[in-house]
Amino acid sequence: MEIRLPGKPSILAAALTGALIFVSAAAAQDSKLPDIGSSAGNMLSPARQAEYGAMTLAQLRHAGYVLDDPLLGGWLDDVGQRLGGASDKPQQSFTFFMLGDRQINAFATLGGYIAMNAGLVLAADREDEVAGVLSHEIAHVTQQHVLRGAERAQRDSLPILLAMLGTIVAAQKSGGNSSSDATSAAVIGGLGLLQQRQIDYTRDNESEADRIGIRAMARGGYDPAGMADFFVKLQSVLRTNQGDERSRTPGYLQTHPITLTRISEARERAVSLNKAAPAATMRVASNPLLPASMQIATNGAHARGETGDFGWARERLRVLSANTPAQAILEYQQMQAKQPLNDAQRYGLAFAKQQAGQTTDALRDMAVVQAAHPDSLWLQISLAVAEAKAGRAADADRRFETMLVARPTHRALVLSYAQVLAERNTPAAGARAVAVLRPLIGTGADDLLFQRAYARANEIAGDDVRAGEAWAEAAYLGGRPEQALVQLNNLKKRETLDYYARSRIDARIAAITPTVLELRRQGIRDEDATRGKLGFELRAGKRNDIW
Repeated sequence: MEIRLPGKPSILAAALTGALIFVSAAAAQDSKLPDIGSSAGNMLSPARQAEYGAMTLAQLRHAGYVLDDPLLGGWLDDVGQRLGGASDKPQQSFTFFMLGDRQINAFATLGGYIAMNAGLVLAADREDEVAGVLSHEIAHVTQQHVLRGAERAQRDSLPILLAMLGTIVAAQKSGGNSSSDATSAAVIGGLGLLQQRQIDYTRDNESEADRIGIRAMARGGYDPAGMADFFVKLQSVLRTNQGDERSRTPGYLQTHPITLTRISEARERAVSLNKAAPAATMRVASNPLLPASMQIATNGAHARGETGDFGWARERLRVLSANTPAQAILEYQQMQAKQPLNDAQRYGLAFAKQQAGQTTDALRDMAVVQAAHPDSLWLQISLAVAEAKAGRAADADRRFETMLVARPTHRALVLSYAQVLAERNTPAAGARAVAVLRPLIGTGADDLLFQRAYARANEIAGDDVRAGEAWAEAAYLGGRPEQALVQLNNLKKRETLDYYARSRIDARIAAITPTVLELRRQGIRDEDATRGKLGFELRAGKRNDIW
């Protein structure tokens, strides 16, 4: 069977792409899927795992599941990297990303890629609870449970995938809107089942992840009681949801069953860690280049406590994960009818109004919240954006420029300002946006939001070559590698390209081509390619230009 991706991203096709990539990353089958590992001990190299993790993220983006927001992404990465650095393998690379689904769920996949659903954050009361889930997923990576689980799933993955595809084909043939609904349900259900089988951890795995993860929480400066507290919350959700099978069991509970024993053990560990915290956090910094007499005793824990941004993050997420801004406003009105909104919720309501186009009211409400928390960079950025949306460009620029003096490489700040500038669509604004983005070039290669912002900034500034290169990177990171090759091959036709630009483009074509070949071997094609729009063919591992 072959899956074709249409010119416009298809939720169905892209979701299936993500599933197929995860299957291929899991293990080889006695089929036409590529052999990338075996249960005989030939595990994937860390580099190969990272490649498949990146492919999975890209295809989830293409499916429309990933919620890319600079403020939310920065918060999640801050929490995750803090925990990763405090884990038993701080050298492991981690990538954390948010999914817009409101179902309570989180999962880790190959290469240290860890996803968290919006619903999980919305269900939490404090950042320590979110940290408990993240540290648990981090432990699944560091203890190689993900890799082992992928190998155990070899016999299961293909039958599940075929069953899912058969359901989708049947739904597609039924026609009408109901077909679309049935297709979406089949995709979501199939992916959930596929994921469950592939991360079907044993009880020993779960216990080990709890034990290792809660230690990382304590070392990372979080309250280890947060893990047990969230377990209790999940158990409560399971008991109160007595509807159909889909609503009764959240996705996270399907792969991470909660028991009274597990809750009790988490509580006991939390009490023990909190009692031993001062002594346990003192460790010796090991530097092989220094003699023992010069080793420095350091505190193994990071700065104590939460980041301080959890409330803002949860409410921003509430708005962005709602079906519409109007629905988010209605949620806040219902909350307000029960009790007065707190500052974080008032921020969320202001943001929802901004998203709904009520810019004057949004700015007024945002300014009130920001005045009560003048030291919050999150609110400073949000207020500057609100000023720009309300037509107060000079005020927004002054606020952004003041913040940039102190934090020229702060990702959320830089991306937010660049977006504001790009919306003006003038060469001067584009040139300023390019300058603002320049400090992030060294770290933005795999950053979709950066590549989009850099592409747009260069586009309106008049640099079509840099814009084209960045748009190609954005297409690649967004799960459209064949479209990335379209952009790059189009750029190659320009006679005005200098040597350095042509070398960069050739290097990226060479790097992206293997990904396209991998997808094509799995029967996954971009629909534009089948209509001859790509301008090149990939045969037997070779690229033949036919411009």
